[in-house]
Amino acid sequence: MEYGFHIYNKLAVDGVSVGVDKLLRADLERKLTPRSLTKFNENGDTGTRSRAKNALFQKHFDGNLDKPPVIVCIGSDLAIGDSLGPITGSMLKYKTQGLGVFVYGTLATPVTAKEIKYLRTFLRETHAGSQVIAVDAAVGAEGDIGLVKICDTPLLPGAGANKKLGEIGDISVIGIVAERSLANYGLLNTTRLNLVYTMSELISDALSNLLYNRLDLARKNG
Repeated sequence: MEYGFHIYNKLAVDGVSVGVDKLLRADLERKLTPRSLTKFNENGDTGTRSRAKNALFQKHFDGNLDKPPVIVCIGSDLAIGDSLGPITGSMLKYKTQGLGVFVYGTLATPVTAKEIKYLRTFLRETHAGSQVIAVDAAVGAEGDIGLVKICDTPLLPGAGANKKLGEIGDISVIGIVAERSLANYGLLNTTRLNLVYTMSELISDALSNLLYNRLDLARKNG
């Protein structure tokens, strides 16, 4: 399942927030269903989540259905087109101060391609009972530039640059920042900072709204 909202859509913040929440709850239902520890797609084919991964989640899940997810923002500030993740992470850290939520990947401490392998291990050992949202920039069709997409599948960092880094997260939030090309030159060198910054504001607003709402629900139900 996938949702998409353009940065100039006035309802984009609410749309991304509601869409992420809906996909998280669907993912949680799959994870907590004993007979379905392996994820299936809409056609009934086996997906990428292993039985062991979902069994580990069940073992560590604390029963809080409104538990805030862990946010992982991937990218580097060395290239404007790749800085969506760390800018979003920094904005989200600021907007959620004092909430006690976990946000990894900021301008100060970015999560880049070389950290993905180690971060997966860290998340498995530290946040085994939490869902993970992965945020990253991506390339796409010319008409999709400025679109924020939410998918019910893990993120594949570096896929736009033909890198095979493995998957991360339970659901993914990606911002289309440039047109796909053979060398993806646009992603690294010709993307406007204004576009990336605007998309980061949208995503961080949406995710902070989600985190605040989840914490409110957890307190009311607690």
